[in-house]
Amino acid sequence: MSREMTLSQAAFGTDGLLRKTLMVVFGTLLIALAAKVSVPLWPSPISLQTLAILTVGFAFGSRMGAVTLLVYLAQGWAGLPVFTPTTALGPLAFVGPTAGFLVGFVGMAWLAGLAAERGLAKGFLGTALAGVVISALLYIPGAIWPMAVAGALGVEAGWVGLDASAVWAGFVAPFLIGDAIKAVLAALIVTGAWTVLRKRG
Repeated sequence: MSREMTLSQAAFGTDGLLRKTLMVVFGTLLIALAAKVSVPLWPSPISLQTLAILTVGFAFGSRMGAVTLLVYLAQGWAGLPVFTPTTALGPLAFVGPTAGFLVGFVGMAWLAGLAAERGLAKGFLGTALAGVVISALLYIPGAIWPMAVAGALGVEAGWVGLDASAVWAGFVAPFLIGDAIKAVLAALIVTGAWTVLRKRG
């Protein structure tokens, strides 16, 4: 399957270290700001963090999307307040119960970018479906991490009772509706940007 041009390549070109650096800076800033926005939604409030990650991935492509998220995680590791307000600062964020999601963000951006490059995220429906599938895949590392740590550390970690049903109830089920909505919104943003770009061209 041939590679297709991403939104960022169509808008800004592909060459230039400065251009790529500015893209990464903008992407990490966008994700950090989105992580601070809490939207009241049943059954649980959601942040716009993964909406921004999907958008960055679809727009930047697989490589630049993954690099942007690696820089974002490095910023969080360094203690910058770029994660959601409920996530610990610094290295502690990467041993807490949501660490699997943090690491999974890199794969999320990479997969979104790959879907765009391979033409799988083409048009609103294709992009929305790709976003829903990729959002669902994020729950694999997100759910495995707390179960693995609970099993390994048990009482010492204070994570007693985090079996599969508890992880489903606390880490997955409350956020499924919100993640589906964010996938649709990411598709609207990216396909809308493509429409504007094509009209200007």
